[in-house]
Amino acid sequence: MPDEMVRLTLDAEVCIGVGQCELLEPTVFLLDEDENISTLIGEATLPRDRAEAVVDKCPSSAIQIAEDS
Repeated sequence: MPDEMVRLTLDAEVCIGVGQCELLEPTVFLLDEDENISTLIGEATLPRDRAEAVVDKCPSSAIQIAEDS
């Protein structure tokens, strides 16, 4: 379902600080310019189609969709 809400996770150890995520979803990601690492803001939820786009465009594959079991 494209409008299903999903939660995102971010691996700060893998993040290389390009900031593509913040450009795409500024209400979910914030690039810490001192640390050069992105962080999640709030609940970090997006509709699945938008979440998949952010995951796909992350150059370091640091962003994932949390698949709750």
